[in-house]
Amino acid sequence: MREFENAARQSGFVLDDAQRQAAFRLGELAADVTRKRGLFGRGAAPARGVYLWGSVGRGKSWLTTTLYEALPLRNKRRLHFHDFFREFHAAYHRHQGDRRVTDLAVTELLGDCRFLVFDEFHVHDAGDAMLIGRVLRSILDQRITLLTTSNYPPAGLLPNPVFHEMFLPTIKMLEETMDIVELGGGRDYRAEYASGTARSEFERGAYLWPGTEEQLAGHGLRLPRPGDRQQVEVTGGRTVQALAVDDERIWFDFHDLCDRPNSTGDYLALTDRHPVWVLSGLPRLAGEDRDAAQRFANLVDVLCDRDVRLVLVGEAPLDEVLRGESLPLDVNRTASRLSLLSATADSDAH
Repeated sequence: MREFENAARQSGFVLDDAQRQAAFRLGELAADVTRKRGLFGRGAAPARGVYLWGSVGRGKSWLTTTLYEALPLRNKRRLHFHDFFREFHAAYHRHQGDRRVTDLAVTELLGDCRFLVFDEFHVHDAGDAMLIGRVLRSILDQRITLLTTSNYPPAGLLPNPVFHEMFLPTIKMLEETMDIVELGGGRDYRAEYASGTARSEFERGAYLWPGTEEQLAGHGLRLPRPGDRQQVEVTGGRTVQALAVDDERIWFDFHDLCDRPNSTGDYLALTDRHPVWVLSGLPRLAGEDRDAAQRFANLVDVLCDRDVRLVLVGEAPLDEVLRGESLPLDVNRTASRLSLLSATADSDAH
């Protein structure tokens, strides 16, 4: 517990009561993992994992990072769930035909890992839900202690009422094999400190409205010309149209990227090649197809987690873009992350 208090002090803040309670349980987890691995080795029963959930900006990632960096384990891994599941699909395909396909794919990806952190664990895709359940079962069967962060309690995963019942066995497994720890409280520290000095590449990005030539020039950009357009490859040999591409920057129109069935894996593949993104033509999401809006939310997750600089050009102020009905399931997280961007508006547009 003292390590968390000291780390918070060095970062310039004091843990609130909810953070202190979560830190206490994570401290117990660290002691248990270290004791079981250090004294008894691999044959000992694995430490009981923790499912840490709470609203956006409450400090889940900070607490997890503090624990992970202090943990004196060689065989520990920390992965964003999007990244892991993209790699898992490829490994699963390589072992398809073997009845142990899930276990083989998990072993290929995790090796001798004994402590695994999954960041941003959530399930919205019914097609992936059953496979996710098998992956989690395999991780637990391979005696890996799991720590996950999520914006949802287990019972809130796969919230679509049409498919939720099919995920109940996995929810029950999580509740029975892990301690469910809520990081409660209403303060969004991420939004409160968003106006400070940028601490990451993502925070060096900007939200521009409505995206005048003068605004773009302020960020070293000019409007793309028709001759700048090109098709860029994503996964599976498919392509998507970009408005402009150079050595590090890629520029998309919202409808080209989000109105088409592009996956999180596609976005991840593109961030591997382009560390700076521009996305223009962002409309008010309430008037868009729900799938397109959800793809946009997934894209923001990927760009933030991969620490990609984003210049986002909208047709309205950000709070209007993210207001209304039929918004993405994770719109609060999307809003919190986009609040990290500096905002520039044209005074004549009001």
